[in-house]
Amino acid sequence: MFAEPLWAQARAIKVNPDSPQMAVRIMALQRGLKVYVPTPKLAAGFNLLDPALIPPPSYAEAARLTTMPEWAQPVALEDLPQLDAIVTGCAAVTAGGKRCGKGAGYSDIEFGILRELGHVPVPVATTVHDVQVVGDFPIEANDLPLTLICTPTRSIRVSEALPAPDGIQWDRISAEALEAMPVLGELQRLKHAPR
Repeated sequence: MFAEPLWAQARAIKVNPDSPQMAVRIMALQRGLKVYVPTPKLAAGFNLLDPALIPPPSYAEAARLTTMPEWAQPVALEDLPQLDAIVTGCAAVTAGGKRCGKGAGYSDIEFGILRELGHVPVPVATTVHDVQVVGDFPIEANDLPLTLICTPTRSIRVSEALPAPDGIQWDRISAEALEAMPVLGELQRLKHAPR
């Protein structure tokens, strides 16, 4: 993945917290990249794994979800930098860049948060098994599109990326979700704060 042209120059990336992407988080730290990791279910916003502050022998421990809190630094929304790339998890993908997650929509919301903060869209990759690359399935306007799919046997570059969402579709966010993800309330306050 990191040898791909769109990724070789990356300095700051977002990687989801799931176990299948732990190896990506380790490789990113080994390459000296700052790794921004959303907390599970966005319950506490985003954390930063900074390789400058983590001893190399501890990279695996820092990248593991259960021990990550010992090494991660919480990051306020207004302090999230423009990222260079994103790595997300998927249950299934198509060679044309469609992705299907586990159904809760957290990756889509995380991307929407960045867009609401004014960040420009960046390349989005995933790591999946070959059997997770399927023919087709329907997607919705808020779904996060892929630009790179890495399997154990190949890399699939999406030649024509699907349109990236402009932000969060607030009409899809329930009151319960707002309560469970305080970062969304923080985002609303930031967007409506006087400048």
